Order: sequence, then C-alpha cells, then structure tokens
Amino acid sequence: MTLFFAEYGLFLAKVITVLIAVGVLAAIIAGSMGRSRRGSSADSPESGDIVITKYNECLDDFEEALSISRLEPAMRKQAGKERKARDKAERKAAKAAAKKAKRQRGKGETLVPENLVPRTFVLDFDGDIRASSVDKLRREITAVLTSATAEDEVLLRLDSGGGTVNGYGLGAAQLDRIRKRRIPLTICVDKVAASGGYMMACVGDKIVAAPFAMLGSIGVVAQIPNVHRLLKHWNIDVELLTAGKFKRTLTMFGENSDEGRAKFIEDIERVHAQFKAYVSERRPKLDIERVATGEVWSGDDLLELGLVDDLGTSDERMVDACLGREVLLVSWREKSSLMKRFSLGAEAALDRVLMRWIDRLARSPNL
Repeated sequence: MTLFFAEYGLFLAKVITVLIAVGVLAAIIAGSMGRSRRGSSADSPESGDIVITKYNECLDDFEEALSISRLEPAMRKQAGKERKARDKAERKAAKAAAKKAKRQRGKGETLVPENLVPRTFVLDFDGDIRASSVDKLRREITAVLTSATAEDEVLLRLDSGGGTVNGYGLGAAQLDRIRKRRIPLTICVDKVAASGGYMMACVGDKIVAAPFAMLGSIGVVAQIPNVHRLLKHWNIDVELLTAGKFKRTLTMFGENSDEGRAKFIEDIERVHAQFKAYVSERRPKLDIERVATGEVWSGDDLLELGLVDDLGTSDERMVDACLGREVLLVSWREKSSLMKRFSLGAEAALDRVLMRWIDRLARSPNL
C-alpha cells in the first residue's frame, strides 16, 4: 500500500508539472498573439488611458491625515466630516470643469488653464531583459509632449539592470524626444541603472542617484550554450544551412569555428564602440575609457567619475518640486483582458527567473 501511494504521488507530481508547463506555454503564445493583434490599433486611445495623479494633493492628504490624527476623538470626527464634504465639493467642481472643457473643445475653442504654474511630469520605467516597458514609456512621453513647454520638466524614475541592445536603444531614443524639444529631463535612479539602463539614464540633462544605487556596466555581453559534443557522443547530426559567410557565426548545436568566434567578438566590440560613443555624446565630461569597462559603481564614486550629477532619492526631488511646481504622475494604463494580464504576468515572471539565474551563473566562482 505504501508503494502504491508513493507511485501515485510521483505520477501526480508529473501531471502537475506538465500542466504548469503547458499553462505557461499557452500564456506566452497568447501574449504573443495579443501583441500581433494589437498591431494597427496600438496607438488608438481605445487601447488604454493616460492616468494623471497630482502628487501635490497626495502630500496635502498625508499632511492633513497626520494633523487630524493628533486631535481629540470628537474633534477628529468633526474634521473627518469636514474633509469628506470638501472632497465632495472638489469632485463636483472638477466634474463641472470637465464638462465645460468638453463644450469648449466641441466649439473649437482653445483651452487656457487658469493659474498657470510650471509642471514636473513624473514617469516610471521598470526595465526587464526585453525592455518591454518601452511601449508604455513611449505613450507616456507622447502624452507629455502634447502640452509640455521649456518651462516644465520631466522626471523619470528609472530602475533597470539592462537587457537587449535594440530594446534599450529604443528606450533611449524615446527619451531623446524630450531632449530634442529642449524640455529639461532629470533621471532618478533609486536602485540600479546598469548597461542598457545607463544608456537610457545618460540621455538626461541631470542624473540623480540614491547613495547605494548601482550604475555603470557600460559594456556588452553575450553567451550561448553549445551541445555539439553531447550530440556527437550520441551520433546526432544537426545540419545548419545558411547563405552568407557570416549569416550564423556561433550556434547551439553545430561545431563552432575560430573564425566564427572572431567574427562574433568583432560584432560585440562594434556594439560596445557605439555604446561608448552614445554615452560620450550625452555626457562629454565623462572619461569614457575609464568607465566603459563593464564595472558598476555607487555612492561617492559615481560623483567622482562623473556618472551622476547629484546623490539623492527620487522622493526628495519630487517633494522639493512641489514647493513651486505642479507635480503630475503620468502613467499609461492599458486595457486588457484577464487572459492577457495572466500571459504578460507569466512572461514577466519568466524574465525575472532567467535574469536571476544569469546573474547567479555570472557570479559563480566555480565557472
């Protein structure tokens, strides 16, 4: 009987493993199909919304809540009622203003906001290997550029350890759109901006990093497993047919040649040279040969090397900006089905697992 339960448990574990694998694969396929279907309608307003949150009001709410907490119970209750009444009046006024603006747009009138003050638009970029957040970022930048002026500024909270060259290259190009419009751009790094993450960061007019944030890794890395000898041991042949001498330099299954390796290294060096040139153009005072070694730095080293302009957190910058500016948190919220959200979540989870294992392999002293 014990043997039966043991075998049944092993069988059940195998079934669950297969079901999980099939589910993840289906999620990935569904996500890929969803992206391909978005195609022509990707820029349609119906595919999502721009969400604006006034950070000044958030701070006011924090301050008021703390002030109320110090009152006596009876006064606290009265203050709570007054606050609800005020919030209701504000929502009513905002609704009326929205209706008025809609009527003005319908008549073709130009909308001129009252009490104009400089604005700080706050964007977020949370990077992964494929830089998948670039699609969200480009929509947010497009929205900001419809009304931002040289009197305003953009603050990007960036967190990324890097990834694909083309993905992060596109991310940097999106930030260049802000720079070309001569709108001040500040990049805040609270945790990490390495490799492709620093490529994006260097676009900013100013880079601010938290004291223990890690920045740098101006280099290029590529690795590929090769199972040719294992296949050869089992008498398995893999035929790779190409047209063009260097159509495929290194492969996973075939026997790699010294010529192919040399070409692959040449390609990496060329990308590295482009990376250094890009950083140098945007931070001309930086000793690029000193920092383009693939190393990362933090703290005072960042200031000494010129990788950043100041040390501090994004929270400090945002709170300080509230003193004389209207601080607006801008975020693109995509409309998506439950299946689509599940598939994107599964892809993000796989990215994190892959990135974690790559990092472990790179740091292992046994390799």
